Amino acid sequence: MILEHAVLPVVPGREEEFEAAFSEARSIIASMPGFRGLALRRSLETPSHYLLLVEWDTLEDHTVGFRGSPDYQRWRALLHRFYEPFPEVEHYVDVPLSAGGRVEPWTTTP
Repeated sequence: MILEHAVLPVVPGREEEFEAAFSEARSIIASMPGFRGLALRRSLETPSHYLLLVEWDTLEDHTVGFRGSPDYQRWRALLHRFYEPFPEVEHYVDVPLSAGGRVEPWTTTP
């Protein structure tokens, strides 16, 4: 499992418009092969910043499958106009902990 992490710096004053567009865009990403779930959180300290966490089966499901799909153009049209500057995206993998466990800070729903 891969965890995509992006801090989304939305232009101040456009938060409600962004959230409405994201509600529509969510169905696009949720339909992609390899998509497992997502969480969108809004910063308390900087209300125009959002944290997007997306779980994928593989890195390629995101970087090749989603970003290379025709549906990604719809995603871009809905959301990319809100960002200033454009967000940086990183991908993470689980770190094995002693005793073979891992930390589960939340659960996701498909």
